[in-house]
Amino acid sequence: MLKTLTLAALTATVAFAPLAANAQNTTTIEASLKADKPGPEISRYVYGQFSEHLGLGVYDGIWVGENSSIPNTRGIRNDVVAALKAIKMPVVRWPGGCFADEYIWRDGIGERAKRPVRKNNWWGGTPEDNQFGTHEFMDFVEQVGSEAYFSVNVGSSNPTEMREWIEYLTSPGEDTLAKERRANGRDKPFKVPFIGIGNESWGCGGNMTPEYYANELRRFESFYHKGADNSGVRVASGANSFDVNWTDVVMKNAARHMDAISLHYYTIPTGNWTTKGVATAFPTAEWNATFYQTMRMDDLLKQHIAVMDKHDPKKRIALYVDEWGTWYDVEKGTNPGHLYQQNTLRDGVLAAANFNIFHNHTDRVKMTNIAQTINVLQAMILTDKEKMALTPTYYAFKMYVPFQDSIPLPVEVTAPTLSAGKDKDGKDQTFPAFNVTAAKAKDGKTYVGVANMDADKGYKINIDLGTLKAKKVSGDVLTAAKLDAHNVPGQKEAIFPVAYKGGKIASGKLTLDVPAKSVVVVAVE
Repeated sequence: MLKTLTLAALTATVAFAPLAANAQNTTTIEASLKADKPGPEISRYVYGQFSEHLGLGVYDGIWVGENSSIPNTRGIRNDVVAALKAIKMPVVRWPGGCFADEYIWRDGIGERAKRPVRKNNWWGGTPEDNQFGTHEFMDFVEQVGSEAYFSVNVGSSNPTEMREWIEYLTSPGEDTLAKERRANGRDKPFKVPFIGIGNESWGCGGNMTPEYYANELRRFESFYHKGADNSGVRVASGANSFDVNWTDVVMKNAARHMDAISLHYYTIPTGNWTTKGVATAFPTAEWNATFYQTMRMDDLLKQHIAVMDKHDPKKRIALYVDEWGTWYDVEKGTNPGHLYQQNTLRDGVLAAANFNIFHNHTDRVKMTNIAQTINVLQAMILTDKEKMALTPTYYAFKMYVPFQDSIPLPVEVTAPTLSAGKDKDGKDQTFPAFNVTAAKAKDGKTYVGVANMDADKGYKINIDLGTLKAKKVSGDVLTAAKLDAHNVPGQKEAIFPVAYKGGKIASGKLTLDVPAKSVVVVAVE
């Protein structure tokens, strides 16, 4: 529930300057692209997803069962699979979340009619009938063309259960667990490239101290048996937000027992977990507060990366931001424990702004997983029985597909600052009006992405292309008249990307007319 020259050579390096009080509706900004200073690759796993057994995220969202009238393949919704394939979803994390540290993996294998029903204590006491278990999840992953990231139970389990689950999944031999997997319908071992050893161990995963968790990590990892059969990345349970002490202690005491460490940060407009803010019909002030909170991600990453650099100067250990996104008050009339919220233009712009930040830290940030995929928190997709809607966040992911496995190019730009008012100590809460990223993609084109967080003003950004020779620009823009424009299952779409006509190239410069409250992604060639 992160330095110097290396960082500068990654992607958008943004400085801030105050907005003039009498600024026009569109302000011209000068920028430059440094195509001759590429940074470390933007891993496709930065565009990962998180799907927990929470609300309608799995049931009705992914799983409807073979006998459903909703078109499905072996119980998994065809419309959802098609939509996620279109954004090239690279990895999905499962089964939790808090749910993971109560999950008994054997509940979710074998004949479905005989699987036990458990109370889901974390999310409203909803019954969990385990119809969607290990084999169903892996079927979903394979249908989408994605990869699996498992979270194993550390909080209420033991190393034996972890070891047996991993062997059940990955063993190619004639041992009893491999035979049991085959008897349940899967001959070949499953591909499991990522395994999280615990989740939020500082909170719902056991309320541990970092010293205690470091010892638990060392104990569990001793029985992980990483090797040819089980080559999965060992992901340590990382910190909550700005708790850099957690990262420091766990790295100090157990660095050699991990290949990656996680980090969780949610954007809450008010900064108050009791009253978070509404998902729709919010004022401009709350729009600004949301972007102030989300832009803290950059400083958050810098702080944790600094600690990691101290213990791992060769950068062997990756940082996975495996839970991030917006968290609002639940929609009225819905189960408070199911965390259902609408998804608006604000969320689409926010997703793009975070992508641009992640691209700044590719020396450490090798994976992120937005929370969550369907019907929960900042979802890609909303469903209502047989109906489905694609959200502005989904479309932001789709627009950024070319950045997967691309090479980031730095963009030097000075963005005006906007204000979200003052905090409780009277300190100004400011954030950049926009941020920018650029990269050379696998298709040979250079892509530029802009997230304009200014609710009222557009910007004309003149980017000096330097050594990059280009003659043509094309792309898409995501925007709308209303701040809370959103799509509803079964209704005509109110917001989706359209062809972008605001770009031109002349005299070695790329000029982008970026509308207020928008995401723009262009290809230059």
